[in-house]
Amino acid sequence: MQANRRHPESRQPLPPPQDAGAPFTDFAAVTPHTPLETLNLNWRERDLPERERTKHVHRLHPYLGKFIPQLAEIFLRKFAPAAVCDPFVGSGTTLVEANALGIASVGVDVSPFNCLIAKAKTDAYDLARLEGEIRDILARVQAACDGGMFPGAPAPIDTATDYLREWYDPRAFAPLLTFLGLIPDYDCQDLLKVVLCRAARSARLTRHFELDFPRAPQREPYYCHKHKRTCRPTTDSMKFLRRYAVDALRRVAQFAALRTDRPVTILCADSAQAGLPPFDMVLTSPPYVGLIDYHEQHRYAYELLSLLPQPFAAVGWRDPNLRANEEREIGAARAGRGRFARRAYVEGIEGVLRNVKRCLAPGGVVCVVVGDRYSLYTGLAERLGFSEELVVQRCVNRRTGRRAGDFFESVLVWRA
Repeated sequence: MQANRRHPESRQPLPPPQDAGAPFTDFAAVTPHTPLETLNLNWRERDLPERERTKHVHRLHPYLGKFIPQLAEIFLRKFAPAAVCDPFVGSGTTLVEANALGIASVGVDVSPFNCLIAKAKTDAYDLARLEGEIRDILARVQAACDGGMFPGAPAPIDTATDYLREWYDPRAFAPLLTFLGLIPDYDCQDLLKVVLCRAARSARLTRHFELDFPRAPQREPYYCHKHKRTCRPTTDSMKFLRRYAVDALRRVAQFAALRTDRPVTILCADSAQAGLPPFDMVLTSPPYVGLIDYHEQHRYAYELLSLLPQPFAAVGWRDPNLRANEEREIGAARAGRGRFARRAYVEGIEGVLRNVKRCLAPGGVVCVVVGDRYSLYTGLAERLGFSEELVVQRCVNRRTGRRAGDFFESVLVWRA
């Protein structure tokens, strides 16, 4: 099933506790003896700025609804599991934080692209080799573009999918296609794919302030709310490839200083059916009902990575296997938030947690981060045979960009 979601379901914020004091930011001080109910987790932007929420590999690729790593760290330190499972792994935040703390982890997601991001974040790298590969592929792409030719016999953009022809200027598409064709020559292929997709996200014909939810291709100059001036749609993807490749190398090096040798297992599967290794903690943030279509969010990645290097054949977004995974998303926006959608959502979440429970150690803990506007989780613990131990409420009011608005969420803590 689908991954971590951090997005508002309610525009009415939960007032922070009057006696909670300053927001808690001494994350390393949390121990199994720390009473969670005494912590003020109502972080504002000034308490927990974006640069800290997107530290090291957490920003290898943008991801809507990203799980806050500091929240994951607090609960991992509190319950100190030997192994943790995230059945809605998303971009891999739980896995990254667990590994940094020396905890084995397993993550499951139905989205192949989510699994690719999580794997690229948690892999071990030979940094010198990685730097050499990044420098080499960038030089080869630049040389091919400067020479007006591609390696091999690639197809021009008019043989690509309808989506790629619609959303990319041919001048921007050429370096992306060249980079894609060269990836098989290198060892760090997953990371290079993530770099490519991050560049492809920024190189689309869209307005700068609409990268999260582009409405239609933008081909004319426009007033940019982000830059407070008139901007033009990009025709150059090479600058993004260079920028994000260098940024990826820097972030991987930062995480390498924290990374442990604890195993990380990533399964691209339906979480309600996947076979799982044993673990003693679940830490996850399921999708919010009717909010985001997660395969569609990364459609540029699916379209681009579905272009086979030899020959450059357009497989297309509506490949049956991709469509089948897309249909397995829990709480997808296309299903809405009506009565039937909510019922299907509860059934989906319950199916995942029933499967997870089979591999959870007796006495194991389950921490589920939810924004439960419709009270869909009421009674769920009892139906699944868990005991409710604690509910931690927190107000989320450190929004950035144009997606403003406070909301609140709960962390449900259950015991097996």
